[in-house]
Amino acid sequence: MKLDVDVLRYLSKDDFRVLTAVELGMRNHEIVPTELIDRIARLKHGGTYKVLKNLLKHKLLHHDSSKYDGFRLTYLGYDYLAIKTMVNKGVFVGVGRQIGVGKESDIFEVVCEDGTVLAMKLHRLGRVSFRAVKSKRDYLRHRSSYNWLYLSRLAALKEFAFMKALETHSFPVPKAVEHNRHCVVMSLVQGYPLVQVKQLQNPETVFETILGIVVRLAEHGLIHCDFNEFNIMIDDDEKITMIDFPQMVSVSHRNAQMYFDRDVECIFKFFQKRFNLSFQETIDDNDDSDEGKDEDGRPCFSEIERSAGFLDKELAASGFTRKDEEDIQRFIEGGAEAETNSDSEVDSVEDLNESILLQDEEHENKGKDESCEAAESGASEREDATDEEENEMENEAELTKSLNKQRRHAIAATRRGRKSHASRNSYKDKGGRSSLNSKLQKQLSSW
Repeated sequence: MKLDVDVLRYLSKDDFRVLTAVELGMRNHEIVPTELIDRIARLKHGGTYKVLKNLLKHKLLHHDSSKYDGFRLTYLGYDYLAIKTMVNKGVFVGVGRQIGVGKESDIFEVVCEDGTVLAMKLHRLGRVSFRAVKSKRDYLRHRSSYNWLYLSRLAALKEFAFMKALETHSFPVPKAVEHNRHCVVMSLVQGYPLVQVKQLQNPETVFETILGIVVRLAEHGLIHCDFNEFNIMIDDDEKITMIDFPQMVSVSHRNAQMYFDRDVECIFKFFQKRFNLSFQETIDDNDDSDEGKDEDGRPCFSEIERSAGFLDKELAASGFTRKDEEDIQRFIEGGAEAETNSDSEVDSVEDLNESILLQDEEHENKGKDESCEAAESGASEREDATDEEENEMENEAELTKSLNKQRRHAIAATRRGRKSHASRNSYKDKGGRSSLNSKLQKQLSSW
């Protein structure tokens, strides 16, 4: 859906109040009932229904009456809520032209109050071109129910976190400014996608730089998973900037090696086809730095050491489990204890042997003491068991006596309180033959 911000300036506070009410109702409703929207918005004199009609006209809401009368937010309405929040925060004051379209997002230029131009990325998961998000991405984790707006919000949150962390570790990424709902505002990269570049002054240097970024990410515990010519920006000075981070996973992911090899293969294929780069020459030029690489110069995933840090733990990247966290803690504690001299190691081994011998003697003595204690406790347990059996027999006899007495009292009480009640609809004969006959029958029965 095309973003037209001209309507935004004509929307009132009541319009945004109703949009927010629909957003709140969508937390536990796929289609929010009209009565619930009216209850949440709390507009005077039934103004909610008039506002809903106006929002429906501008395609900010979608009306559905298949099961019941209700509404849901469209992506345009969600865009307006995010942009309004950003403007209120003072992040930017105007929205410009669209500069990028992807299978999962749209990118626009925005202008700050001081004239600085930033990039605004609006995540739009659920497009026809990419609907297998639940199987391809891990935004949901343990959740079973979802909608596309909620998934877009999770993707934006994850991308903002990755950008912030990678920026602090001096990776070539855009500067993350702010995020809200499914919107992420970042610095505008002055460059072009690598796929649009036809010539390079130093293709070998650019190739080595890009490959170094992939390896450095793995050393920090992360894999990009979509590292190709579409997600690499290059400027006039051939400076590299990588973009698009929501799909990043940990090196502990079960498919980590496959994703790593795929990223490396994409870079090799592109430079071979576009710039006719022969990798044998680059390998010969860099013989000293070929450790951890194959014969073709491709880096080996199994030989990369995570010596730079644990970004996957900090960001909870997919594939990083609680067991990995425990292993990291053991590694950190073990690393602090491992810095000792060889003489102290020998002494510690001897101390360990002595402690093991002492422990064996203690175990033998404990075994003897435990066997004596077990014999004494067995005899005392038998005596206690016989006493308990006698007490149980006495208690059972007392219980049976009391139960029989209660049963007799109950039977007597029911016999005393039994009366013959005539039905409501029966004819009441006062002084007739039927009453005389009944009196005679009672006298006969008493004799």
